[in-house]
Amino acid sequence: MSTLPRADLSPTPGMPGSVGASRIASRKRREWLPAAMLWLVTAVLIVARQGTVLTLAFPVLAIATGLWLYFKSPARYVGFMWWLWFLSPEVRRLADWSKGSFTPTSLIQVAPLAVTMISALSLVRYYRLLGQRRGLPVLLILLGLVYAYLVGVVSSGPLAATYDLANWLYPILIGFHIMANTRQYPQYRDTIVNTFIWGMLVMGGYGLIQFFIMPQWDALWMLGSQMNSQGDPVPMGVRVFSTMNSSGPFAFAMMGAMVYVMAATHRVRWVAAALGFFSFALSLVRSTWGGWIIALLIQLIKSNNKVRVRIVASAVLLAGLCVPLLAVGPVAERMQARLSTIVNLNDDQSYAARNEFYATFAKTAFTDVSGEGMGATGTSTKLSNDGGQLGQYGNFDSGVMNIPFVLGWPGTLLYMSGIVWLLTRAVLASFRLRNDKYVSACLSLCLATFAMLVFTNSLVGTGGLLLFMSVFSILSAVHYEKINRAGTLFRTQLFHGGTD
Repeated sequence: MSTLPRADLSPTPGMPGSVGASRIASRKRREWLPAAMLWLVTAVLIVARQGTVLTLAFPVLAIATGLWLYFKSPARYVGFMWWLWFLSPEVRRLADWSKGSFTPTSLIQVAPLAVTMISALSLVRYYRLLGQRRGLPVLLILLGLVYAYLVGVVSSGPLAATYDLANWLYPILIGFHIMANTRQYPQYRDTIVNTFIWGMLVMGGYGLIQFFIMPQWDALWMLGSQMNSQGDPVPMGVRVFSTMNSSGPFAFAMMGAMVYVMAATHRVRWVAAALGFFSFALSLVRSTWGGWIIALLIQLIKSNNKVRVRIVASAVLLAGLCVPLLAVGPVAERMQARLSTIVNLNDDQSYAARNEFYATFAKTAFTDVSGEGMGATGTSTKLSNDGGQLGQYGNFDSGVMNIPFVLGWPGTLLYMSGIVWLLTRAVLASFRLRNDKYVSACLSLCLATFAMLVFTNSLVGTGGLLLFMSVFSILSAVHYEKINRAGTLFRTQLFHGGTD
């Protein structure tokens, strides 16, 4: 794995080494301070039972912190963005609980999306990259989304189309932001791995608390939101969703974290992995179980023998720690019931419903040439009617059909051409960095997420963030290596030229 250029590690020019190191330490403390203050204020308002104040203050403070980090520390901005996706739903539930009632909509929900959309500034600031070879796939993707948005404004209305566009767009914007700051690749790599390891520790641990105890605020939210698909709001009756909105996004986050364990060096990573694996299993999301297995297989194929032994040993260790706990009592009953549906597909209602959906809807999805546009599927359909209820296609379980149904043939051609181009470049680039464990983890994660399109639209939401972040991390790693080699060659030539 490559190291930082010497200039990034050396003290400030013209100053003693200790003074330069002191300034670097001071700068790092300043980078942590705004985010730390946000979470401190949040904790104080929760303890003081000031739910109304928290509902108003949290998104404002989060957006201000996100803007500050975007300009002062672009890598930490990405880490902060992930923490908001991880924790904001739990903050919302605690705010409702402290107010004593469930609120159907909360401004706290706006915070992670708004902070993530700050990365659109990178598209404005570095738009020239779209004309370069490495930016052309992004241009194709954006053109496909613009087409679907224009169609959606006409068919579903501007509000629903704009909300849906944001959900399709923000994963790409984060990826572009990483690409635009290629020179800071090591900082992005370290920030992303740190965020997911510590996030897995927090969310995995809380997931077990949720399953065995069921805190009152989580129960209040489950009852108010009528999330029947998440089980019952009682101890050992819930499908674990931890601090996130539902078990689906939570399972995606845990899948990513468990893949990044292979690239981490933290001492706490095995504790985090054990807690994360346990909660990941209790989420009962079979598609991400399969995605994680695919990611592990890709890592085994791509890695050298030493890393393969490490992966196998890690899997055996996790199984030794967690399987005995998952095989006793009520936990075993839930797991056996879920696992049996994988073997006995004839008894699986979800599988039967998905098969019927594919059989009856495939013709509609693939023959709609112009597409229905943004706002036609998912939660955005609530904004296209007066009642605020999910529309006809509010629940859409197939990414394979969701993409052509929404984007139409023109949008799908542009969008998928860009995706396939990016994935192809990432696969080829990964062979040039065989010994980079982070690149290997990113490759396995983006390919596994793409494979999950059969079950859900994994190109948007948490899955989309994982995919585009991973793809552009690989491409940034390769470009960073090129910059390093060019710099080394230049310094060598300069040195020899000065001594001749």
